[in-house]
Amino acid sequence: MTRPREYRTLYDVQQLLKEFNVYVYIGKRLYDIELIAIELDHLYQAGVVDNATYMKAKIVLRKEHREEELREKNGTAI
Repeated sequence: MTRPREYRTLYDVQQLLKEFNVYVYIGKRLYDIELIAIELDHLYQAGVVDNATYMKAKIVLRKEHREEELREKNGTAI
């Protein structure tokens, strides 16, 4: 199981996946976020990530995804 910690940014969630040797880099931030969400789902379904950690990380990913969509829409993508 994962140890409790705060998840506030995409980087925090990436560090969680890194603990399981899961590295995601596609090159487009929006796609990276989507693939990270899929990988997180798989870790949760496998029982290696607890419910509290999963929910906190999913909230961060939803927020980051929404913000990235707005950046792309407004032409200010990173």
